[in-house]
Amino acid sequence: MVYSNRVARGTDPSFVTGANEANALMPLDVSREIIKGSTVKSAVMSMFRIKRMGTKIQYMPVLSALPTAYFVNGDTGLKQTTKVSWELKNLVAEEIAVIVPIPINVLEDSSYDIWAEIKPLIEEAIAVTFDAAVIFGVNKPTLWPNAIAAQAIAAGNTVTLGASAIDAADDVNNVMAAVEDDGYEVNGFWMQNNLKATFRGLRDNQDGLIYQPNNPGVETSAWKGMLWGEKSVTSMAGLFEGAQFTTAGAAITTNKVRLVGGDWNQGIVGIRDDIRYKMLEEATIFDADGNVIYNFAQQDMMGMRVTFRAGFQVPNPINRHNQNNATRYPFAVLRHSS
Repeated sequence: MVYSNRVARGTDPSFVTGANEANALMPLDVSREIIKGSTVKSAVMSMFRIKRMGTKIQYMPVLSALPTAYFVNGDTGLKQTTKVSWELKNLVAEEIAVIVPIPINVLEDSSYDIWAEIKPLIEEAIAVTFDAAVIFGVNKPTLWPNAIAAQAIAAGNTVTLGASAIDAADDVNNVMAAVEDDGYEVNGFWMQNNLKATFRGLRDNQDGLIYQPNNPGVETSAWKGMLWGEKSVTSMAGLFEGAQFTTAGAAITTNKVRLVGGDWNQGIVGIRDDIRYKMLEEATIFDADGNVIYNFAQQDMMGMRVTFRAGFQVPNPINRHNQNNATRYPFAVLRHSS
């Protein structure tokens, strides 16, 4: 766990060589516009249902046994009984947090509002951390359910890219079929960004595009188009890349997930606390061993503390298509073949 990172002025007063950090925001004869990439919003929070949580843990009853009805044998036949059962599943809110320390002199010498520049980047970092845990299980809290990809694979809802004798679009059709066999309807996909190029090259029998671009004017952070008539969201956060490559630029490892399709209405994000900001002026930052890393009062520093608390759950209630909890799941994945 790293405790010693901070935004620094930089070491080279000529602003020429590397590791200058905040020097790039200090006045020179340069453009007033800071060039930056677009912030990445949470795909999970944009597609799952959102619930507000009043406490850290919120329980919800989930249907686990379906009733059965019977024909009566004649006018005096005995009517049979049945039962309906529920089980409790929970949403557990866990905290994502970070502190950004900056020397006060750096803030005062900058001709930009550094905090305003940092805020959207921190929000992006929270979204990436949340999505990585929910979809791939990266640093997932122990009280959360297993990640979406892991549960889909455990249920057998997995298709290998290139397995179809037709094309990649048919592979996605088979992803949809796996979800439909379990009694759910696919209403969206979340996929690796470079899969768009694969689908853009495909046509239906009337030479129509399989992958339709997004409607002009639609305001969305991630919605990039329509695939098989359903919303397609792509990841610009490097989450698929981080999960599928052995090292930067290395070959794709076997069976890594490249697309998740499913009934996103079955997913629930529970938000206990929205993103909160607090400015710290006389704080002391310690590492895990209790060593002082920064003493804000003594070192003329201040920091922005950012916190967010949320949880997720996929209730996966029983239905008449598939009453086996072990093989029923509202999501399926498309995996790499080599």
